[in-house]
Amino acid sequence: MFTYTPLTPVFGARVEGADLSRPLTPEQAREIEDAMDRYAVLVFPAQKIDDEQQAAFGENFGPIEGSRATVDVHKQRLANASINDISNLDEKGEILAADDRRRFFSLGNRLWHSDSSFKATPAKYSMLHARSIPPEGGETEFADMRAAWDELPEKIKAEIRNYVCDHSLLYSREQLGFDNYTGEERKNWAPVPQRLVRRHAGSGRISVFLSAHIGRIHGLPRPEALMMIRDLTEFATQPRFVYSHGWSVGDLVLWDNRCTMHRGRPYDDKTYKRDMRRVTLSDVAPTLQQAAA
Repeated sequence: MFTYTPLTPVFGARVEGADLSRPLTPEQAREIEDAMDRYAVLVFPAQKIDDEQQAAFGENFGPIEGSRATVDVHKQRLANASINDISNLDEKGEILAADDRRRFFSLGNRLWHSDSSFKATPAKYSMLHARSIPPEGGETEFADMRAAWDELPEKIKAEIRNYVCDHSLLYSREQLGFDNYTGEERKNWAPVPQRLVRRHAGSGRISVFLSAHIGRIHGLPRPEALMMIRDLTEFATQPRFVYSHGWSVGDLVLWDNRCTMHRGRPYDDKTYKRDMRRVTLSDVAPTLQQAAA
């Protein structure tokens, strides 16, 4: 029903013929989910949608997450609680001050990560829609964790297959020297356990569940664990596993957090407005409650 053009030899596709301002039929929703099982990242260009239409599109594929993971969560410019504000704008729509803690916190989006891996039940899909973009920079890169797993040496696969990691937003921001939290924020982002290796329910493929939010591996000394995660991340984000998306206004990119990582790239966030809005869907259960790989 839609047309899919591969973006790389490994994963990702551009979708033509979709108008996301209109409700999907059940057949169209199943088609997109089947395409996600294959490609893991789908680009829908030139989508003229508002927040409610974006949320309605997301609801075709599962429940929308109920909480926003950011500091100063009470300072929101978006009325729809289903939408995550992935921008450099304050609650008045102006560019964040250079020393605003929200700006410092959001720098963590430039680390390779999987959305909401720090929640007990992590994310299934994310969908990011471009409302306004800077004249240059600000790309989003995606890495296929299935392809990375396939090419890992068998010795490493055997070593890591049963590892359990602790994930937290505190761990990822720690890498940037950010530690300006309230007591409530520290409580909300207490570490949660996740499998390091997962089997994707839709495709049956195995992937390595990496994220900058990892701060420990159960049973390993922390320096050894963090070195292992760094080595795995460097391997999994080699150019042959990566697609870089250069944004145009109206692009909606849908990706599967269960088998990809992503990161934002730099842009002049002190000069230009970048208004990006994300809907994130919850997975079905914590990874430890899902079938082991």
